[in-house]
Amino acid sequence: MTADTAQSLARLAAERVDHRFKGLPPDADGLTVAELAGQRRNLFTGGFATPVLALSAERLEHNLKLMETYAARHGLAFAPHGKTSMAPQLFQRQIEHGAWGITLAVPHQVRVARAFGTRRVFLANELVDAAALRWIAAELDADPDFELICYVDSVRGVELMDAALRDADATRPVDVVVELAAGEGARTGVCTETECAAVADAVAGTRTLRLVGVAGYEGEVPKADTERVTAWLRRLVALAADFDKAGRFAGLDEIVISAGGSAWFDAVAEVFAEIPELSLPVLKLLRSGAYVSHDDGHYRKLTPFNRVPEEGALEPAFRLWTQVVSRPSAEQAFVNAGKRDAAYDLDLPFAQVIRRDGAERPATGVSVTALSDQHAWLATTPEADLEVGDWVGLGLSHPCTSFDKWQLIPVAEADGTVVDYVRTFF
Repeated sequence: MTADTAQSLARLAAERVDHRFKGLPPDADGLTVAELAGQRRNLFTGGFATPVLALSAERLEHNLKLMETYAARHGLAFAPHGKTSMAPQLFQRQIEHGAWGITLAVPHQVRVARAFGTRRVFLANELVDAAALRWIAAELDADPDFELICYVDSVRGVELMDAALRDADATRPVDVVVELAAGEGARTGVCTETECAAVADAVAGTRTLRLVGVAGYEGEVPKADTERVTAWLRRLVALAADFDKAGRFAGLDEIVISAGGSAWFDAVAEVFAEIPELSLPVLKLLRSGAYVSHDDGHYRKLTPFNRVPEEGALEPAFRLWTQVVSRPSAEQAFVNAGKRDAAYDLDLPFAQVIRRDGAERPATGVSVTALSDQHAWLATTPEADLEVGDWVGLGLSHPCTSFDKWQLIPVAEADGTVVDYVRTFF
């Protein structure tokens, strides 16, 4: 950890706890985050108010170690997608667990990462905003250790980037990778190899941009399955080889080939292991990010570790603790967390456990059927033992929309002891 990063993270620990941070103990107002963490309060008896989102300390550490081991085993560099959490403390832990850098999506996120000392950023998006490019140019010029790689996917985009960077009197070129589209109707990227070559030619015609490789996102492959995803990844590798044969990477130290969301990184590892020898070493850059917290829905069903179980298994690290506030009938109950608190863009939350009088048991016969702004609707069968005042622990789907609803998240050990707090910036 650099001195700048340590100082920035120390400022987070010195932040005062107050009304901005939901779920935290009201009697903790005025304490610093470090002071509150030092008290090691219990999540269930230490004054926390429902709803409260918590991260499992043990599962978080397990997931960090597992992906570090996975990337090393397969010879992959790793730039996990930080937009999942936007938590600089987690960025640092990922880097300490071997990450090459952090992947981000928009300029604001890069500013957050830079404020906390992140040295390497992969910006998995097209960047044509002149104000953002001026700021990036200034960052690159001021810090020779700062590395940024950005997508390009059109000649027009290259022209706009070049104009903005020339107007900014940039002295360091911005490194770019041509984004290969994942197929017809996919989100972004260049659709054909011929068009990719035209974008690369446009980059070569500037002094403000430098082509360093190719990239894309296999999660956008239409009707994705192993065969289709693998075929697209082989197209990506072939594009890099063609560019290399044409001398487009002359003068570099390495060639960047990057892909990898959280659903198909086993296919990325398999195909990247087949990359032929090129004229330069290859940085095989994986970008999966949802692994940090994993989830109980979308990614739990799609994780590559389900297809290759001998590699290990990620563990869901989030739990949203809610409280039963209404039991209008034997078939229905309501808890006090809704769309403002729980990820709901893909799957509804999952009722997992019930706590009453310090005892915890499975949430048998309880399911979430809908979310209002501040309530979850529960359906209950005759076997459900549920009363007003009970705490209900919910598992969440799709971590990409969980972190953004909570600015300061307790990290709790298995017995409920809160050992840290994770600050997010969305």
